[in-house]
Amino acid sequence: MRDLKVLKLLSVCCCIASFFSCNKEFKDDNFTAYFGGEVINPTAPYVLFCKDSEILDTIMLQKDNRFFIKFDSLAPGLYTFKNEPEYQYVYFDKNDSLMVRINAADFDESIVFCGRGDQKNNFLMEMYLKYEADKKKIYEVYDYDLAAFTKNVDSSYKAKNTFYTKKKEEIKWSDDFDVYAKATLNFNYYAKKEIYPIVHKMRTGDDITDKLPKDFYDYRKSINFNDPKLTNFSPFVRYLTYMLNNIALDKANENETPADQALNSNIKKLNIADTLFKNDKIKNVILDNIAFTYLLEDQNIVNNKKFLDRYHLLSTDKSQHNEILKIGNSIQLLKTGNPLPEVTLVDLDNKKVSVKSLIKKKTVIFFWTESLESHLVAAHKKILEMKSRHPDYNFVAVNVDEDHAKWKKELSKYKFDGVTELQATNFEDLKEKWVINKIHRTMIINSNGTVNNAFVSIFDVSFEKYLK
Repeated sequence: MRDLKVLKLLSVCCCIASFFSCNKEFKDDNFTAYFGGEVINPTAPYVLFCKDSEILDTIMLQKDNRFFIKFDSLAPGLYTFKNEPEYQYVYFDKNDSLMVRINAADFDESIVFCGRGDQKNNFLMEMYLKYEADKKKIYEVYDYDLAAFTKNVDSSYKAKNTFYTKKKEEIKWSDDFDVYAKATLNFNYYAKKEIYPIVHKMRTGDDITDKLPKDFYDYRKSINFNDPKLTNFSPFVRYLTYMLNNIALDKANENETPADQALNSNIKKLNIADTLFKNDKIKNVILDNIAFTYLLEDQNIVNNKKFLDRYHLLSTDKSQHNEILKIGNSIQLLKTGNPLPEVTLVDLDNKKVSVKSLIKKKTVIFFWTESLESHLVAAHKKILEMKSRHPDYNFVAVNVDEDHAKWKKELSKYKFDGVTELQATNFEDLKEKWVINKIHRTMIINSNGTVNNAFVSIFDVSFEKYLK
């Protein structure tokens, strides 16, 4: 089905490319490059072209939703393009002329490149989609014992490595591009191994840390943690976050209170990052990620201050501090006893539902997205099991996707009787007021609409203790 979709998109995309007539010969000292295409169902009237986190150009969409830009001099390397809030990577070699067709309603699935330099970019998209498909099935894999888990992830890696090797030989891409191609292949695999002992214990209660073979993490020895090309490359940054979590938790003091354990564990992460990363850009990105994550998990005012004091001491990126402090302030509004802030929610009939009218008794609110089907099913299954044991609670599922019709269609595949199904109409507002940046968040609300605990997970083995 996807092959047919790709063929259709390629035919349209290549028409656009020929319309702009980009394929011509270039001199050795010429770094001219072209980028253009078409955005179907745009969510913003422009496309942002960025290098790392810096916006290089804002390309306005024309009346037919097409866009085009000529760069008189564009350095070869990895860039991003955004039709906010979605983004994807695009790699330019010297004189590449790339066209892309995007359907913003199905952003990643719809992207197809054509023109000079298209093959390597389509490879990156294929790899990305392979790992996205993996994410939908990986939760149950973390429940496996060590032998079954290793067999599963090694088999998956072997298949992707074969695909990578084949494409590298066919396309004959540059060594610079291979940094990103190989990083996409390896870091997603490494991340699974870093996550495994943590999630396995969380979901099964079984701590398998001492059962891991001595060479389980040997791949760490081959990683260049200070490669500036990878500073903002998401597979690399995501892996580093998981690795630091794993190392810090492995050294946690089990005699400490959970709050002190979290504080000390995250300060250890800051210290490890400060030691491990000599490149300031990479170090600051990782320090920021640690700070964002910690502030979403800890509501202790004293602990937050201790953590932020250490963070400010180590980070050299002063521009990020206001954003981190802003998140810290939002979290304080969700501390125990505070009223749950209003956000815009709608029911299946697309009628607005206020938080005040929603909370009539003790309530558990959890979140899901259509793109993570395994979480959708697992979360609802867990909730339905708890509902029979806790009839005094109301259970509310909030979908964070934008398409109302698609949400209803997805729900029609299942039978989740007894769960109130709602959708957030403004994810940015939800993210800001309820500080939602990970789908596993669950909130427990008192019958009077005040917060009991806004930062828990239904997959925590001790979750039901919070309901008693």
